[in-house]
Amino acid sequence: MKPRVVVVVFPGSNCDRDAAHAAELVMGAETRLLWHGETSLGDPDLVVLPGGFSYGDYLRCGAMARFSPVMQSVRAFAERGGAVLGICNGFQVLCEAGLLPGALVQNGGLRFVCGDVHLRVESERTPFTRRIPAGTRLRMPIAHGDGNWVADPETLARLEASGQIVFRYVDESGSRTPEANPNGSLDDVAGICNEAGNVLGLMPHPERAVEALLGSEDGAEVFRSFAASRA
Repeated sequence: MKPRVVVVVFPGSNCDRDAAHAAELVMGAETRLLWHGETSLGDPDLVVLPGGFSYGDYLRCGAMARFSPVMQSVRAFAERGGAVLGICNGFQVLCEAGLLPGALVQNGGLRFVCGDVHLRVESERTPFTRRIPAGTRLRMPIAHGDGNWVADPETLARLEASGQIVFRYVDESGSRTPEANPNGSLDDVAGICNEAGNVLGLMPHPERAVEALLGSEDGAEVFRSFAASRA
């Protein structure tokens, strides 16, 4: 059976169709764009909160989107163990909604950053990385002004101990260096998951790296892993 994927569309989302295309191309999924004002998700296997600038990023990135009617259903879905993937702005929304720990604040360099980065898979405990060996290096694009993940020392230590740090920024050789971190994110964190492992947020865009024409197919591994985890 084809995976059923719902991509939530907020006012200001601009990667919703990219995410739907990636799910269809890589997983052969049945995808549906869902306006944020809806309150029912239907019966999806995966909910994606896409990148963009929800509500124009006014107040704080994701701070207004967390109050959208659909988010009550997203929270309930996640609490039942449903898979949720937040990409870039979607990651910010998940943190603002309390579905992921920490917060995304302005980049350390105080500038919008755009380009390819290298990531290292740190944890296989999510359905999105279960089929990607820890230590694997992936190349994906970023495009954000508020991708600097921060948390208190206790939260960072807890996430590290429980395998909730899923991706870190590294250089081309797979090493962590200050130059490889594009936004000043604490401990080079590029993506994290919740304690159960079913909710993943990351700043890089896997949906923009699923075809060779786009410069990298590494993002497809995230979608392939999810599809394989359902088998």
